[in-house]
Amino acid sequence: MARPKQTSSSKPELTEAEWAIMKVVWESQPCAAGTVQEALEKSKDWAYSTVKTTMDRMVIKGLLEITKIRNLQLFSPRISEDDAKKGEFRKMLKRAFDGALTPMMQFLIEQEGLSKDELSQLRQFADKAQQKKK
Repeated sequence: MARPKQTSSSKPELTEAEWAIMKVVWESQPCAAGTVQEALEKSKDWAYSTVKTTMDRMVIKGLLEITKIRNLQLFSPRISEDDAKKGEFRKMLKRAFDGALTPMMQFLIEQEGLSKDELSQLRQFADKAQQKKK
């Protein structure tokens, strides 16, 4: 079965279940499906079969890869956490703000009640980005 490779130009969009699984895999890689199921036991009421089926589908989507050691299947990420976050961010930005950053930043500043510390950090990030552009 051919598996698509995630490239740096294609940012994946993960489902909520895939996010939960990927967080465990990023932290515990490589790991078996049972390890993931146990790690999610308290927050999710998923049977082992649900976790394993989801992880197998994630292999097909190019999010995970399998290494087989005898009867053991170990899963490793094929995408980085940063690439997953970029994909999620771009999806939200496109849906909520037609892909425009400035209206999103305006919304955050005006609607989310940022603290003085958060506003100061945003200014520092903006200043740093501006210095990189010079």
